[in-house]
Amino acid sequence: MEQVGSAHWYTRLRERIQDRYTHFRERVRSRPAVDLAYRVAVGVVGTAVLVLGIIAIPWPGPGWLIVFAGLAILGTEFVWARRVGQFLRRRYDAWTRWLRGRPAGVRLLVMAGTLVVILLTLWSIDAFGMVAGWVGLQWDWVRSPLA
Repeated sequence: MEQVGSAHWYTRLRERIQDRYTHFRERVRSRPAVDLAYRVAVGVVGTAVLVLGIIAIPWPGPGWLIVFAGLAILGTEFVWARRVGQFLRRRYDAWTRWLRGRPAGVRLLVMAGTLVVILLTLWSIDAFGMVAGWVGLQWDWVRSPLA
């Protein structure tokens, strides 16, 4: 019974937030210059978050979460972003379901592949060479030829 009450509380809070946002957007839309500035700001912030998320995908941590956050920000103003976010969410969920159903060896291979991508990324941006320099090691083999 308590969960039903808490779910009701959550629903009411969500509805209040949506109502306030809708009222805010109506006020902004009534002023074309402000509406354009708002949409540009949402576009810039959403795109920045989305790009950061795409950069973070191969690294351990919240890369996909950041991508979804960027698309959610963009999705508040742009229908295409909402559709892309929904599509990616379905693909991501399908991938995680598929991976969960695989044997441990396959999951370990995916983790090893992710680790290789992380190490190659760190090497390509010369992170290993930079850390080696901090501790006084002059190992040329850890330096990236791209640096």
